Amino acid sequence: MKNTIKNVFIIFFSFFILSCGSQKKENFKAKKVYKSNTLIITQISENSFIHTSFKQTNDFGNVPCNGLVVKDHHEAIVLDTPTNDKSSEELIRWIDEKLNAKIKAIIPTHFHDDSLGGLMAFHKHRIPSYSYTKTIELAQENNFVIPENSFNDAVILQVGNKDVIAKFFGEGHTKDNAVGYFPSENILFGGCLLKELEAGKGYLGDANVSAWSATVEKVKKEYPDVKIAVPGHGDYGDGKLLDYTIALFKGQ
Repeated sequence: MKNTIKNVFIIFFSFFILSCGSQKKENFKAKKVYKSNTLIITQISENSFIHTSFKQTNDFGNVPCNGLVVKDHHEAIVLDTPTNDKSSEELIRWIDEKLNAKIKAIIPTHFHDDSLGGLMAFHKHRIPSYSYTKTIELAQENNFVIPENSFNDAVILQVGNKDVIAKFFGEGHTKDNAVGYFPSENILFGGCLLKELEAGKGYLGDANVSAWSATVEKVKKEYPDVKIAVPGHGDYGDGKLLDYTIALFKGQ
């Protein structure tokens, strides 16, 4: 009888510990871990951070622009640069000093300056860059800093013991907009292909609005387990951001 009670207690205690551990992981509370006039860094999960820099525009004012940092085992990969070299230097320094991580790669997801405007800073630090082939073509055409390595469909890079995937699914915000995915935490960096909830359509000067919904539908099908979705501008959320973006451009 005593052994039975003891075994029940051990099972219950083990379940309690596991429950607390999983709850703690699921209920991660986002927090700002760095803030200056030009750069904000927000931790959104155990190993992922949104970097937000700013771009002054005529039509939309001073626009906050998001990128993502993911880390594992003292290594990091950055998706999209801050909007300029100064903010990029700030981010690189923070990753080095506060995360104590070496940046393995920078992945600009499209050719606009809210995605590769600070690329020169990364190249000065000898950090390799990877982009979809069309991004490199458009960067060349517009006399922007050119990413060093291209991929035709997708690339899988290693950060520590984890994978980071960058993949092109089709046109939308631009002809070259790729997305990033961090499978170990089910985090999607949609960049400017993805809209925050209640957002308008934004800048459409290089867009293919008729293809936009279908492209995001492909992303949703490929990554059905998204827990966190990060748009190029505005607040991050979950899979609802994909549904919202699909609906926003449906039938255009």
